[in-house]
Amino acid sequence: MQVLVDVTLPVFLIIGAGYSCTAFRMLSHEQIDGLMKFAQEIAIPILLFRAISQLDLTKDFDISSLVSFYSGALICFLLGTFAARVVFKRCWEDSIVIGFTALFSNSVLLGLSVADRAFGAQALAGTYSIIAFHAPFCYFLGIVSFELVRARQAISNSAVAANIATNILKNAILLAMVAGFAFNLLKIPLHDVISAPMDLLAKAALPTALFGLGGVLYRYRPEGDLKIVLTVCAISLLVHPSITWVSAKLIFSSAQVFVQAAVVPAAMAPGVNAYIFANMYKHGERIAASSILIGTLLSVATASMWLLVLS
Repeated sequence: MQVLVDVTLPVFLIIGAGYSCTAFRMLSHEQIDGLMKFAQEIAIPILLFRAISQLDLTKDFDISSLVSFYSGALICFLLGTFAARVVFKRCWEDSIVIGFTALFSNSVLLGLSVADRAFGAQALAGTYSIIAFHAPFCYFLGIVSFELVRARQAISNSAVAANIATNILKNAILLAMVAGFAFNLLKIPLHDVISAPMDLLAKAALPTALFGLGGVLYRYRPEGDLKIVLTVCAISLLVHPSITWVSAKLIFSSAQVFVQAAVVPAAMAPGVNAYIFANMYKHGERIAASSILIGTLLSVATASMWLLVLS
């Protein structure tokens, strides 16, 4: 429990600072939007590019843990989407964003920290292999699904495909990840003159996104959406790690270190990318932001439970 408090408290302090600065009108909503735009279109793409381009994709790679994690993630996306559409009667666009929120766990900010402090460095190699594919998988699934829904009135399949391709090619985060894999696989080096400023910008990505999220939370308080937010949190915090644990432990009989590497990121609350995705399409922002806040609070208890199971 103390480990989780130590990990999550700094996150909440940054979010709280953004919330307070907006509440006391030190920053306007327009300025908060500017911070989120910087994080979404500049800092986070650079962070992902640098992380992926420098990963050792062949070290401690375990296919069973990947299948376990991503099969659980896909099921959670479908559960979140159809719960929003069928149970809560949201429009399809909102439903896709809600499904994406249930899908995208905070594997980097919380997952890596918890895995490292709970199980040591031996659990990180497998977790890194999952994280390497996390954002590409989630964003590709989310963007394609949203564009299919948004283009459902299109007159031809080619028009739908063109719309999807256009929006994928315009997405800075996906382009950065594709470039990261290209630089990694082709072993293209970057001169320090280029890599040093990129690393400085990358360091600003998560704090800026969290601070901006605090301002967003002030605007989108969880009024009237609590049931659907709790549903998203239950899917993210309980269903995803349960599916991952059953698959890795009971079906594939993976080594314990790989079970830990898969279940820990699966057990984390919705990540800030859930709001970035919602903000990108201007649908479901309140639910995404509230799910991140409430889910992170609840994860102090649920992640402790999963750490006991894994140990």
